[in-house]
Amino acid sequence: MTVFRMGELFCGAGGLGLGAKRAKASRNGRKYTIEHVWAVDNDEWACKTFRRNIGPDDADRVICANVGKLNFSSLESIDALAFGFPCNDFSAVGERRGINGHFGALYKYGVDAINHFEPKWFIAENVRGLWSANEGRTFKKIQEELKRAGPGYKLTVHLYKFEEYGVPQARHRIIIVGLRSDIDLTFKVPSPTTPDNPRTARQALESPPIRAHVPNQERTVQSEKVINRLRYIKPGENAWNAVIPSQYQLKVKSAHLSQIYRRLHPDRPAYTIVGSGGGGTYGYHWRDPRALTNRELARLQSFPDSFEFLGPKPSARRQIGMAVPPLGAEAILKAVLKTFAGITYRSVEPRWPDQLDPDT
Repeated sequence: MTVFRMGELFCGAGGLGLGAKRAKASRNGRKYTIEHVWAVDNDEWACKTFRRNIGPDDADRVICANVGKLNFSSLESIDALAFGFPCNDFSAVGERRGINGHFGALYKYGVDAINHFEPKWFIAENVRGLWSANEGRTFKKIQEELKRAGPGYKLTVHLYKFEEYGVPQARHRIIIVGLRSDIDLTFKVPSPTTPDNPRTARQALESPPIRAHVPNQERTVQSEKVINRLRYIKPGENAWNAVIPSQYQLKVKSAHLSQIYRRLHPDRPAYTIVGSGGGGTYGYHWRDPRALTNRELARLQSFPDSFEFLGPKPSARRQIGMAVPPLGAEAILKAVLKTFAGITYRSVEPRWPDQLDPDT
């Protein structure tokens, strides 16, 4: 058996971690798997969620700390690294401060970890907006640093549209897979599994129905005004393109983000789930005039109902919205394992973002 010992920075609640835990490959009786050795995040509730659902068995290996204060020498050796560095400064939903923002330079800790551990491979994730930040110079700089890190790496960069991999959500993310240059292997982008038949919001929330008393299923209390506003918004519409009586219209002069009071369309994948924001950004049911529960949001992110998000409801929502969809992560990491196992799989040419869509 070949087991890749993985470390993870900015692990969050464990979307990428669950994908890694599920990913497996086998050839000629030899199994290839991934085992978490340690994981790091600075959010206390996210760390507790990761411990509960992912492990490792030793709870102390899930380290709740500022990554900037980590001493990599104190951590166990690894041969695989994952890091979905925080995307707030590149996201269309945020202020888009880019690499000079508070979160923009956090990728450097991934580079530092690669320099220290020299893993056989790594996977890094960020939002689509990273590609266009600073007219593309930021993304070019990040790629150059990752290529030169440690002994040097061959990068495969792809814009993954996760609805093409069974995730019931139009969530588009840049994923970078790096293989060490001295390893004579090349990672190829796995072919989509549901390119022409994406899973819909209705299928995600109703097949099967969500059972009573599952974790994170508490409903949000809606005001009468919000309920009445939602009654005038049709499936797929939002507060700006629906015909709403004046007494229920939003009196806002700022940018009209399409997520505001946007209702799901039952026969399409959900729009992108977000982890932060105030009223109007929670995601709304296509039939009932209400916000989605955290469990419904988790289903749209492809988390199983057995995956419990710990902490207050706003914290759980943030953990869900910030996560990598585990089903998408599993597809990518399974392809990594197949690459090392020498298994041929269907692949596609890397896709680059051609324009920024604020909904994804």
